[in-house]
Amino acid sequence: MPARPAIQRHEWFAVAVAFVYFFCVLAAYYVIRPVRDQLSAAVGSTSLPIFYAVTFVATLALTPFFGALVARFPRRTFVPIVYLFFIAGMIAFIPAFQMQDVIGARVLGAIFFVWVSVFNLFVVAVFWSFMADLFDPEQARRLFPIITLGGAIGALAGPGMTKAFVFLVGVSGLLIVSSLLLGTAIVCIFALSRWSQRHPVAGERPRDERVIGGGFFAGAIETLKSPLMRRLALLMLLGDAVGTVIYALLADYSGATYPTREARINFAAGIDLYANSLQMVLQLVLTRPLMVRFGPAAAMAMDGALKAIMLAGLVVFGGGWIAVVAVITRASAYGVFKPAADSLYTRVDAETRYKTKNFIDTSVWRFGDLVVTSAFNLLRTLGAPVPGFAALSMIAAASSGWMGWRITRARELASDSALPDRT
Repeated sequence: MPARPAIQRHEWFAVAVAFVYFFCVLAAYYVIRPVRDQLSAAVGSTSLPIFYAVTFVATLALTPFFGALVARFPRRTFVPIVYLFFIAGMIAFIPAFQMQDVIGARVLGAIFFVWVSVFNLFVVAVFWSFMADLFDPEQARRLFPIITLGGAIGALAGPGMTKAFVFLVGVSGLLIVSSLLLGTAIVCIFALSRWSQRHPVAGERPRDERVIGGGFFAGAIETLKSPLMRRLALLMLLGDAVGTVIYALLADYSGATYPTREARINFAAGIDLYANSLQMVLQLVLTRPLMVRFGPAAAMAMDGALKAIMLAGLVVFGGGWIAVVAVITRASAYGVFKPAADSLYTRVDAETRYKTKNFIDTSVWRFGDLVVTSAFNLLRTLGAPVPGFAALSMIAAASSGWMGWRITRARELASDSALPDRT
């Protein structure tokens, strides 16, 4: 019996459009992310707790609202409205940035920081919900790796476009570029909806009539009930602590080094471009072979060790090393740690997975940002230097690698022995 092709004839159109769709989503995000980061640099790390506090409150408020909407409305109604909403918001920020001196960088930064964080959360979540609704499980296994490549290319193209255009069109132009990319995503949504009507899944109601589903409070309850989910939440907090401290140090470095808004945006876009490029290399060359041969435990341990080594370099070389540390640790976080951590969710039942993952990846993550930046400011007030923050982050990185190893090995042993969950 001949092997089934990776893409069947009737799937080529859907895969190509989904590829472009994911490219546009991540490119749109990475075009405006440096704009957010330059505002953090403009006001300094002391304002980050305010930014994260507002983001945390907004996440708590909007996530149940989002869950209620996706549980009520079918895909064909809900998904395009989400993207139109963010396009309208993007356009509304254009005059705000033109009046930045009047509004103030701190106020505008808090608002835009929340906006970009919510943008990233919901726009990407909607994409994957759409994909899960569009393809059946067998198709997903074959096609999602190809579609994901579109997002990876978008994550490179976005900061590349920002670096190319920022000095030519300024912030307003970048917001328009991001809006145009989201507009292209909407075109892709309608094209995919038409395709799904022509290729229905046998025995199921039309896909564009299905609701996406969701549940916030169920996720919180399930996370508290499950020993594994509690440990995964703590593991995510340790990893987030490292990334957030590095982000705060990078914001201070950028603000002190680059005096203009455009220069700070260009610097932030460069960090994203190099980090995303290295992330792709790690995923292709290291992460997959490592996980296939040794499992996710080895990947998590390697991520913790790599971050600890880079932070040790920050202790030795001081603040100027922060750009290198940011690139390598961010690439490892998303190219090594996250695929390994996400693989652990495949070892629990679907109900637990769907309830808890979104809660941990949103609310727990944002709460961690708030706690870490508040502690960062407290220690800064007490006189802690950059090497001190690097040393504390090095401990968190090493702890993350050790804990990830322990959790994963415990799950593997329990699975091999057919024992109940003891983690």
